Amino acid sequence: MDLHPDDPAFDADSQRRHDRRRLLRAFNLSLAFVLGLILVYSAQGSFDWRPFAVGPHTVAGLIGLLTAPLLHGSVEHVAANSVALLMLGTLAGSVYPRATAWSLPLLWIGSGLGAWLLGEAGSRHLGASGVTHGLMFLVFGLGLLRRDRQAIATGMIAFFFYGGMLLTVLPREAGVSWQSHLGGAVAGLLAAWLFRALDPALPRKRYSWEDEEEALAPLDDELEPPAPREVPVLWHRSASEDERGVVLRFPPRDQ
Repeated sequence: MDLHPDDPAFDADSQRRHDRRRLLRAFNLSLAFVLGLILVYSAQGSFDWRPFAVGPHTVAGLIGLLTAPLLHGSVEHVAANSVALLMLGTLAGSVYPRATAWSLPLLWIGSGLGAWLLGEAGSRHLGASGVTHGLMFLVFGLGLLRRDRQAIATGMIAFFFYGGMLLTVLPREAGVSWQSHLGGAVAGLLAAWLFRALDPALPRKRYSWEDEEEALAPLDDELEPPAPREVPVLWHRSASEDERGVVLRFPPRDQ
């Protein structure tokens, strides 16, 4: 359980071990899914995979919403998606374990639904790239919505490695299913909005200079000059229009 550093029950060492276990659990789950993708790809040559891909605008093609992310067209295809899933899955699962668990079904179905609605008739869409786009937009969206330090840092890391996904949701390259990318991205943003409050904010480390600033705050208030309206005025000009000013003549100084 995450505790605030000001909580009497907070133990930094215990929290550090908890964070390490959570990171390791997210990595292991992501790795297990990647190994599953590799096993499915190695078996694709022994069966006809086309009925299990997304077939746009057909009822039979709807089965691909469940099975298409497990299929891939080449070694390069499965390798690229495996690396992205391992990195983004570990990042999302370690910082937002609850939101990620609730979001994955939405990302899975959303990527296939985008291909089914927007794809060309007669085409086949397969691969987990829509899920990877959903994870990136999920993490990035949570960073924008939550705005705590950990959320912003996590979103920046995801954007640093996979910010190019912002461009691949639009048609760019022939043979690339931008429709599933777009579906996954929309699902990721929707999931970020729906599940933004599921995970509590991580404990925030307090630095010594923050305590020093608070100790100096009363001194800053004392040294702050008063507002102009609080400064006493020694002389007021008369508001009467009839009263004329008086010029004081000073005698010349003796040479």
